[in-house]
Amino acid sequence: MGRLIWLLIIGASIWVFVDAKSISVMRRLLIVAVLVLTVAGTTAGVSAWRDARAYRGRQTLLNALQPVALENCELARFGSAYDGGYLLCANLIADFKVAYSYGIGPNDDWGCDLATRYQVPVHEYDCFDPARPSCSTGQTIFHNECIGAQAATIDGRTFDTLGHQLATHGDQGVIVKMDVEGAEWASLAATPDAVLDRIDQLAMEMHGYNAAVILPVVEKLKRTFYVVNLHFNNQACSEEAAPLPARAYQVLLVNKRLGVLGGRPATPSPLNAPDAPARPECQGTPPAR
Repeated sequence: MGRLIWLLIIGASIWVFVDAKSISVMRRLLIVAVLVLTVAGTTAGVSAWRDARAYRGRQTLLNALQPVALENCELARFGSAYDGGYLLCANLIADFKVAYSYGIGPNDDWGCDLATRYQVPVHEYDCFDPARPSCSTGQTIFHNECIGAQAATIDGRTFDTLGHQLATHGDQGVIVKMDVEGAEWASLAATPDAVLDRIDQLAMEMHGYNAAVILPVVEKLKRTFYVVNLHFNNQACSEEAAPLPARAYQVLLVNKRLGVLGGRPATPSPLNAPDAPARPECQGTPPAR
């Protein structure tokens, strides 16, 4: 639509100046002025329409992320008190066999906490940060590898699929934590539902809001999981993300094989904590200007 309008305006402008004999100078100038105003109004209208459409898309995403209440979930926090801590349904992980922690950095408080409490192996994946976290009280196994949509070596870094990583190190009784700075979307989009169904609980930080892949992946995850918790990262509060309060948000997904819908209406858990305790929270509404 926008391109067609521009072509019509350019064509009219050429006609105005080429057919000079039939149009006076003043009339030509008047026509050009009208064309300029038309362009400005059309551009503003198209921009407003695009902004409104993007806002509706973000509202749809926010609606899709709203938690439900499970009558058989007892939430507990694992990992750090602030950034690096994630909520899980503690009573639903007593019999899990293996955990996977994607996106580590210099430490993996979440992985070490699970490895220590339950004495199960936790496989850690990160191909960007050269630091190797240690856990003196539990078994954590570091892999200099990242999760990806397909097996590949990119810029000297090794990537593999979630399905292959689970098949290699254990895909029964699985708990997963994922914080991979936006790489989650392509990776999960490429993961078959049958692989996702092997995961009992998936605690993750999601990043972004406008990319076309985001909502389809969230809807895909909801075929297998219930959204049980939602918390916005106060290090990423953003007006531009409205009605989402922030560009990054942590969710807890519980497999529908385990979760039982019911109980009181879902409310924000008091176990959620600010990622940056010195900064104000931005839960529920975008930050004021």
